[in-house]
Amino acid sequence: MLFESFGTDSFLLITALLFFSGILVARFSSRWGIPSLVLFILVGMLVGSDGLGLIYFDDARTAQIIGVFSLVIILFEGGLHTKWSTVRSVAGPSLSLATLGVLITSCIVGFAAYFIMDIKLIEGLLFGAIVGSTDAAAVFAALKERNIKAKMGATLEAESGTNDPMAVFLTLSLIELIVMEDSIILMMIPTFFLQMGLGLILGIAFGKLASYSINHIKLDSSALYPIFSVAFALITYSVTSFIGGSGFLAVYVAALVIGNSELTYRYSIFQFNEGFAWMAQILMFIILGLLVFPGQLFTKEIMLNGFLLSAILIFLARPVAVFISTIKMKYSLKEKTFLSWAGLRGAVPIVLATFPIVEGLDNSQTLFNIVFFVVLTSTLVQGSTISYAAKLLDLVGPKKDIPHHSIELISMGKASAEMIQYQTNRESAVVGKKLRDVSFPNRANISAIIRNNQVVTPYGETEIKEGDFLYILVEAKYKEQLKKILEQKTSHEKGS
Repeated sequence: MLFESFGTDSFLLITALLFFSGILVARFSSRWGIPSLVLFILVGMLVGSDGLGLIYFDDARTAQIIGVFSLVIILFEGGLHTKWSTVRSVAGPSLSLATLGVLITSCIVGFAAYFIMDIKLIEGLLFGAIVGSTDAAAVFAALKERNIKAKMGATLEAESGTNDPMAVFLTLSLIELIVMEDSIILMMIPTFFLQMGLGLILGIAFGKLASYSINHIKLDSSALYPIFSVAFALITYSVTSFIGGSGFLAVYVAALVIGNSELTYRYSIFQFNEGFAWMAQILMFIILGLLVFPGQLFTKEIMLNGFLLSAILIFLARPVAVFISTIKMKYSLKEKTFLSWAGLRGAVPIVLATFPIVEGLDNSQTLFNIVFFVVLTSTLVQGSTISYAAKLLDLVGPKKDIPHHSIELISMGKASAEMIQYQTNRESAVVGKKLRDVSFPNRANISAIIRNNQVVTPYGETEIKEGDFLYILVEAKYKEQLKKILEQKTSHEKGS
């Protein structure tokens, strides 16, 4: 049992130190060029029984529960920040990669594992299924604040957010075939479509219900709204999974619906979930790092097999899956090459690798160790070179300008008013105009302008410039009118 030899004070101290370590490595990961999730894993391995020996942890079932919980939070946060207008344009290719792509990858890697590891074919295919999907936590973390073209980023994020059902289906089906040899895999195919359908339908339903509830319920404190949104994410996953649907898909779809809806306390909800997702990542990868024993992982056999299977996954299986899955889908050779390289593996394969251990299957520990090694290789090699690959293939997008400032208003809900944040761009019709010349609604007040991270006090003669963040206090009933004014484009843009 985790921390069973420690008292309450020691447990809290070690937990705090682990979170501090995670935050510090996240701070320096971009400077070092190493994906933060790898460093989180290394922290877990360092304090584990084969490292400093501070913590002994080998409970795969507990790691599985923590992993699933964390993935729900990470998927929810990723979906909230995804623009539907961008995802819609890549929905077809993303779904193809998330289904056909995962199947092709799993088969190629599975047959390779069968020949390389000298195991049964069905065990090799199980290994392929476990590492067959890209990972939302790894992809979201790798793309965040990186200047990748929107089409590429949206494709990868949508794929990683929707390919878990296929990987989970293949993994659980193959485990069932191993445990119950008289099972017929063709009989399981309808189950997959049922899981996908229920995940999609319930995701939309819970997303709309959450959006409506957030906007209409009157809570005593604004701090409760972000927690309310997380509760919906957990309910969406659990209810969908309970009735046989894909909980992961439902959570991602619900987050898409919520994130693209007009929300009260939108900024607070987004900021809270971003912080909570970071905490979930730190917790999950440290726990997964604790679960592996370096003495068993870094052996000659595991490392040799791991390197061979990683090479086959990265340089053969993933590219074949991408090129077949995107046939006649208007992706250039450079774009397909980038999608092939950016197929990161992460927490999902490691969490799925705990299922054979929990079931007590033969060779399950060996499979887990090699999966872990493949994930480390993928994140180190691919994750640290995504920006370079995008630059090499001329797929670098505009610099992401993410505001690190906020203006909070107390009791906005009770006052029926909202603080709107809007960033201008070169197409905005208000750019170049003075505030007194813009026909804002009577009940809208410009509270502040943030320009180059500096506060500009607004008055009638203040000119709005490209890239300004406008913070506007407006009564709820005038919000749509204000939105239409802000989203007006220049005459040149309209005519193009």
